[in-house]
Amino acid sequence: MRAIALCLALTALPGPSPQAAMGCATDAMLVFDGSGSMAEVGHDPTAATRISEARAALRQVMPEIAPFRRVGLLTYGAGGTHPCSGITRHFDPIPDAAEAVVERIEALIPGGLTPIAASVAVAAEVLGYRTQPGIVVLVTDGNETCGGTPCALGASLAKEARSLTVHVIGFRVVHDPFSWNSPEAQVYDGQTVAKCLADATGGLFVSTETVDELAAALRETLGCPLIGNLGVIAPPPGRG
Repeated sequence: MRAIALCLALTALPGPSPQAAMGCATDAMLVFDGSGSMAEVGHDPTAATRISEARAALRQVMPEIAPFRRVGLLTYGAGGTHPCSGITRHFDPIPDAAEAVVERIEALIPGGLTPIAASVAVAAEVLGYRTQPGIVVLVTDGNETCGGTPCALGASLAKEARSLTVHVIGFRVVHDPFSWNSPEAQVYDGQTVAKCLADATGGLFVSTETVDELAAALRETLGCPLIGNLGVIAPPPGRG
C-alpha cells in the first residue's frame, strides 16, 4: 500500500515526469535471440520451442514494463544474407513499446547463427553509450557462434561507456565449450560467454528455463526501483 501511495504521489507532483522520478529515465535496448536454435524441437517433439515460450513471456511482461521505461528492440540471427549477418535494428527506444516489441517478436521466424558481440555493440551505439547512460538486456539461448568476442567487448564497453549496464538472460542455454566459431568459449568457465558482458559492466546474469522464470528475469532487468517495491526485483543500486 505504501508503494502504491508513493506512486500516486509522484504522479501528482509537479516537476520531473513520473517516469524520471521513478528511476526509469534510462533508455533500454532489448537484444533478442532470433537464431535457428530458438525454434529447434528437443527430445520431446510435443514440448514448446524456445521462441514460443519467449513470446509468451514477452506478452506477459512488456505491458507492465513499457509504461515506465523507453525500450528499443534489436534481434539477431534471422533475416541475414548469410548466417551471421542477420542483425535487425527494429526501433530505437520509444515510449509504450509493449505492442511494438510483442508484434515484432511474434512475426520473427528464427534462423541463422548467434552474433552476440556484434549485436550488443550495435545496441550500445544506439544508446549513445559513450555520452549517455543506457541499459542493454540480452536474451540468448547459447554462445557466440559468429566469431565475436563478448568478453573483450564487455571490457571495452566498461572502459569507454559513461554508464552502460548489460544484463544477460540465458534462456534454456545449452552449454557448448567447444563452439567452433566462439574464440572465447574454450577459455571461459561458464554457461555462456555472454555472461562476460554482465560481469564487465555491473549487470546481472540470470539463467532461466521456464516462461515464468524468463518473465521474472525480464522484470528484474528492465524493471524500475518503484516497480520492484510492488513485487518486481529492482536493478542493482546505482543503476537506472
